[in-house]
Amino acid sequence: MEHLLDQLLPMLNALWWPFCRVLAMLTAVPVLGEAVTPVTVRILAALVLAILMLPLTQGAAVIDPLSLQGVLATFEQAIIGGVLGLAFHFAMSVIGVLGFLVSSQVGFSMAVMNDPMNGQSSDVVSALLSVLAIIVFFSIDGHLVVAGVIGQSFKAWPLGHGYGPLLLQSVAYNAAWIFSAAMLLAMPVVFSTLVVQLGFGFLNRVAPTLNLFALGFSVITLFGLLMLGQVVRFIPEHYVRMTGQVLELIRQQMQAAGHG
Repeated sequence: MEHLLDQLLPMLNALWWPFCRVLAMLTAVPVLGEAVTPVTVRILAALVLAILMLPLTQGAAVIDPLSLQGVLATFEQAIIGGVLGLAFHFAMSVIGVLGFLVSSQVGFSMAVMNDPMNGQSSDVVSALLSVLAIIVFFSIDGHLVVAGVIGQSFKAWPLGHGYGPLLLQSVAYNAAWIFSAAMLLAMPVVFSTLVVQLGFGFLNRVAPTLNLFALGFSVITLFGLLMLGQVVRFIPEHYVRMTGQVLELIRQQMQAAGHG
């Protein structure tokens, strides 16, 4: 029995660590890490990717998964995969924040529907933009890009060598980029609704007897939807550009880890 365990330990050592990192990344990446993807599908995808990446983990340090060092190595792989997946989630989060900003401006924040992506309720505009972002994600082969990044991460941060906190710090510092990018995309809708509100404010001073509240709400919604229709055409291009910025951030961290 002990001889059999000695033979299975190298195989388990070669498969378990890629599985932990890949599963953590698939849990944090957009689309694949959402509630709409079943956990069993995510685990099977992580197992398949871990088997395909066995050549990349050849020569790694042999660590017993049941030892204290193995527990620490498991947390290490989970942190690396989770941080990489969180970096990819930035571009999708920009689209989500954009949807909430537009909904609050055009008065659609009260129109809430069930969102199958995260299992919660969200406004109509956010759900529409999320579907658009999912289509763009698969149209640019985002799932293949994620698989390529997780494969390159085994060269930058091999098993047992630890990882520098530079990756986690860079991802945390770039969190403000989500709000700035979403605000820049929502600026046309915000500006148009502001102009309409100012116009109705001046009109209310001229003719205070008019019921401008009901009329102004309809006109603001109409102008907001008109501007949203103009902005939606440019969202795929912005999403691709933001994904490129995320990939550049990860590439720089991998180069820094390789030189380190």
